[in-house]
Amino acid sequence: MTNDTPRMNTAPLNALPRGFRFAATNCGLRKAPNLDLGLIIGDEEVTAAGVFTQNLVQAAPVVLCRRHLHKAASRMRAVIVNSRNANCATGEAGVAAAEATAHAVAREIGCDAEQVFVCSTGVIGIPLRTERILNVIPALIKAADRTAEGFGGFTRAIMTTDTRPKWAASRCNLSGRTIRLLGCAKGAGMIHPNMATMLAYIVTDAAIGSPLLQRALNLAVRGTFNSITVDGDTSTNDTLLALASGAAANRTITRPDAEYRRFLTALENVCRSLALQIVADGEGATRVIEIEVRGAASDDAARQVASTIAGSSLVKTMFAGADPNWGRILAAAGRSGIKINPRRTNIYLAGVLTCRGGVEHRFSERNAHSRMLRDFVPVRVELGLGRGRACVWTCDFTADYVHINASYRT
Repeated sequence: MTNDTPRMNTAPLNALPRGFRFAATNCGLRKAPNLDLGLIIGDEEVTAAGVFTQNLVQAAPVVLCRRHLHKAASRMRAVIVNSRNANCATGEAGVAAAEATAHAVAREIGCDAEQVFVCSTGVIGIPLRTERILNVIPALIKAADRTAEGFGGFTRAIMTTDTRPKWAASRCNLSGRTIRLLGCAKGAGMIHPNMATMLAYIVTDAAIGSPLLQRALNLAVRGTFNSITVDGDTSTNDTLLALASGAAANRTITRPDAEYRRFLTALENVCRSLALQIVADGEGATRVIEIEVRGAASDDAARQVASTIAGSSLVKTMFAGADPNWGRILAAAGRSGIKINPRRTNIYLAGVLTCRGGVEHRFSERNAHSRMLRDFVPVRVELGLGRGRACVWTCDFTADYVHINASYRT
């Protein structure tokens, strides 16, 4: 298996899975020529899986996607996504807007409305100018093609405060066939997933049954999208969709066998790359921080400790200044809700042992500071209580994050 790490803004043609077309346009939600509406169309009916936000405030398109996935998981046809407006907290008008969009796409491509996913991202609480979307749908569908440029347009159309498109590709071999997976995501702020991610879409030409695709997606997000945080806020619109066309003509995966495991690994590769790209592009971020907790009583306990450390504003600002203030990490671990023993706790900052047995271990602050200035800074916390282990990724917290979000609407 190979994992293609993104090195440019548009995926290469040979990374595109068979069976899909892509398009993007400006419909007037953002100032032209900025793209604000993206489309994915399956040439035929495709298998789908999805995970969604657990925030109790859920946008109308999230509710609609859940319903459509339940009704038509094995025969979906399209995904349409708008940026600039979240269509959340917009009442019955918001529900009507999402449904009208699904019906308009379905009418143009000749399918049922329940075979269309509708997603939105942007400002919460503002009525969606649905007519602007409906007016361009016929031309958008006509323009859809299977080119790298078409996919690249889609990756840009879903962006909000992102500074760059995010995409990742992976391959595996199933029953003698080369299987391609290609994904993209948007997200830079309001990032603390509790199901999946901000908005993310993964397409593959693998033949896999809907129950197995859903199972694979649920597993893949745990150590990837559900293990990142930028600011501790779970979005109202978080949606991750996976679509499988079956165009590679491999033997259909219907049980968790060796081929399923190879597919799952490839899927995890895509999810991990996208998740880390989101952290690296966190609003105002200058570096990615990996929090690894070892020696917890269980993996779940390690994850809770790591998540608490990663979500601490004091810890994140410490990394903004590359200050080896390890006491903040120890304090965060102590308030995680997991029972720890400080006398057994060791902390490594950027490979430097700074805390041993809950007290300072003599170290060079200059050396630690220099190492913490790197783009990627590993942190290891050893609890000495068991074999539980987990990794969570976050970013530093700079003044730029405040500037971006203090005037998000204006």
